[in-house]
Amino acid sequence: MELPHPLTGKLFESPVPPGTGWPEDPASPGTAVARSADEVRELAVGGLAELEARVSVCRACDRLVEWREEVAHSKRASFADQPYWGRPIPGWGAAEPRILIAGLAPAANGGNRTGRVFTGDRSGDWLFAALHRVGLANQPTSTHAGDGLALHATRMIAAVRCAPPANKPTPVERDACAPWFRRELELVLPTTRVIICLGKFGYDALLTALGPAVPKPRPKFGHGVEVPVGQVTVLGCFHPSQQNTFTGKLTEAMTDAVLNRARVLADV
Repeated sequence: MELPHPLTGKLFESPVPPGTGWPEDPASPGTAVARSADEVRELAVGGLAELEARVSVCRACDRLVEWREEVAHSKRASFADQPYWGRPIPGWGAAEPRILIAGLAPAANGGNRTGRVFTGDRSGDWLFAALHRVGLANQPTSTHAGDGLALHATRMIAAVRCAPPANKPTPVERDACAPWFRRELELVLPTTRVIICLGKFGYDALLTALGPAVPKPRPKFGHGVEVPVGQVTVLGCFHPSQQNTFTGKLTEAMTDAVLNRARVLADV
């Protein structure tokens, strides 16, 4: 069944076939598709635009493909009238960032629905409102790809690009996705000065990707922790999950403090 995109009104299937006009879709019908971990390693090369396109059509992890597409077909009741992206989520934001934000994975009814990382769920509502308050986003909301949102000197990436069941990717899935993550880091690190890690999973994945430059013993994750790694400073931040924000483990003031510290360190 084809349903209208909430912003454009154009009809789309769920999941969305690549190159059919979805806002911000980086892929075309001819984009190379990785169907195994070995093929991910082979295709995680080239420039940023090519990488984004290949990430967005990856089918390397059977369990993740089945889950993200099942959610795209069944849909949450409140979004039953919308098409779901139902594909992996590429990095998004500035191509030459000074601040990088690294998270775990897309949400099943957030990024998996909208096609943009941290968009369309409560965590995204929290994060983009904070980015707007400190001057790193041009608007306080992120509802759908194509909604006019832009980031200032900032980019977002996820360690795992598909929405995982129960928000828990397996170690095998994490490792299969790692070449996409590492290649994107290679492309943006020349300009990056600060990397904010949202939660311990993103923190661990990032330090692993940064390799031997990470101090030993590896510093433990914590909110506000600062770890110098070469030319960048890694900042820890509790994940803006509802569990953390509803209980007060993460407050707006705490989020703003980390983002403002990033701005100072990155000279943004």
